[in-house]
Amino acid sequence: MSSHITIKDIAKAMGCAPSTVSRALNNSSNISPAVREAIQRYAMEHNYRPNEFALSLRNNRSNTIGVILPQIKHYFFASVLSGIERAAGEAGYNIMVAQSNEEYDKEVAIVESFRKAKVCGVIASLAKGTMDYTHFRRLVEEEVPLVFYDRICTELNTSRVVVDDYTGAFAAVEHMIETGCSKVAFYTSPLHLEISKNRRNGYVDALRKHRLEVDNNLIIECDTREAAREITMNMLRSDGVHPDAFFAVNADTAAGILYACKDAGLRVPEDVSICGFSDNETARSTEPRLSMVDQPGEAVGEGAMELLLAKIGGGEEKLVYKNKIVKTSLLLRGSTRKKQE
Repeated sequence: MSSHITIKDIAKAMGCAPSTVSRALNNSSNISPAVREAIQRYAMEHNYRPNEFALSLRNNRSNTIGVILPQIKHYFFASVLSGIERAAGEAGYNIMVAQSNEEYDKEVAIVESFRKAKVCGVIASLAKGTMDYTHFRRLVEEEVPLVFYDRICTELNTSRVVVDDYTGAFAAVEHMIETGCSKVAFYTSPLHLEISKNRRNGYVDALRKHRLEVDNNLIIECDTREAAREITMNMLRSDGVHPDAFFAVNADTAAGILYACKDAGLRVPEDVSICGFSDNETARSTEPRLSMVDQPGEAVGEGAMELLLAKIGGGEEKLVYKNKIVKTSLLLRGSTRKKQE
């Protein structure tokens, strides 16, 4: 067989994970002697040669951590970066920051640049359109420590940090229902993202708890101010019963809904309640100010750094994958009705 057989090829032939092959070839005591010997024998018989670039990553890594942000202009991601930067500095590490701008191809290029820079670990949040994870899988196979935050990848064995999207969405929608709303629309980011799935589940369960209909026509993929304003205006101009509440994926989308409602002559919150997810300056500067589910970005960044440092440190922690969930809080302002005493 060709001398270009890879760890992935061996894993497929032996019916195990690439990480298991890698550990076996490195004489890890975490692999049983029988499995270790079988993998090493197969590799030798098929002329396996280690990937020199991968070896250089493992043996000659820098003191720099690569960080991928979808968009740094968003308050949440800027807050996450602040938490990462502080925790990295306290631990004696530098960070290399790049933003994908929500572009899959740019995300792939960033990961490749991090590999070439021999970073000692990567902290990443997926671009909205990412559905192929080959570039991140390569990092895992080369044993570059990888931690996802917020927009995570569930197809790879990595540590992850997320906010409690489900509970935050449930609390926001339930509050609007308990203050008299009965037809709640949900503006969401792409539904293939885990955060979108979890927030949708929270939205749906709040409706079901209060025996309200789940109308899929009111679950709309929309996560920008401009699109939210246009979609809401069209919705309010249409015939039939209009929503009396809106739950939005972010502050900009909630602001777009607010402007559309005011343009339509509706009073907020007397006629329509509006609540968004992820507090920022926009939410605090509208009139009325927007009620929001607050997700503490700095805590997410610090948590991601904590999990990555455990991986970089090696030992038993290197082989353990952890999920860290950061709690949200509901910030009630003028765009939602108050509960009656």
